[in-house]
Amino acid sequence: MQATLYLIRHGQSQWNLENRFTGWKDIDLSPTGVEVAIKAGDELKGEKIDIAFTSTLIRAQHTLDIVLKECGLEDIPVFKDAALNERAYGDLEGLNKAETAKKFGDEQVHIWRRSFDVAPPGGESLKDTYNRVIPYFVNTILPYLKDGKDVLIVAHGNSLRALEMFLEKLSPEEIVKKEIATGVPTEYQLDDQFISSLHFEPIK
Repeated sequence: MQATLYLIRHGQSQWNLENRFTGWKDIDLSPTGVEVAIKAGDELKGEKIDIAFTSTLIRAQHTLDIVLKECGLEDIPVFKDAALNERAYGDLEGLNKAETAKKFGDEQVHIWRRSFDVAPPGGESLKDTYNRVIPYFVNTILPYLKDGKDVLIVAHGNSLRALEMFLEKLSPEEIVKKEIATGVPTEYQLDDQFISSLHFEPIK
């Protein structure tokens, strides 16, 4: 049995455009984000997708809606869960990234944004995000793939980074260097042997 997993990071949000930390704040797509979502849908047109998953945040849901409309797949089942939400940036959410760097220093902000296990004040590290995303993937999404269903996940830069770390068995050092472009579908072909090898172990 083989199944296909498609991953898409949502299109540019209004706060991405304004260079602000977004995290769990519920900000919709910018006009550019809508265009990117349409392009992503065009790229997946004609592919078989049986079921879709997204976060509880509007920018991911709106991207998914556009993609499914472009593909003519509005009738497939869609599940929304906060486990797929972006990494929470806590006290930084809503702040301009350049102004935050001036306030706390470039080095400190870089550590918050790019380290694996250091969380910003009141927020999550990428490690925290991994330990939130992967159990949901293993317990809820993976059984569909095991049954041969082709799955689409539309989520966020860091929730998808966590998922790609798991699927590709990347180290913390490797994953923090990985960039995930908005609106560019990533495809994984998963066979029974690979799926059966996937087990969640919390990162301490």
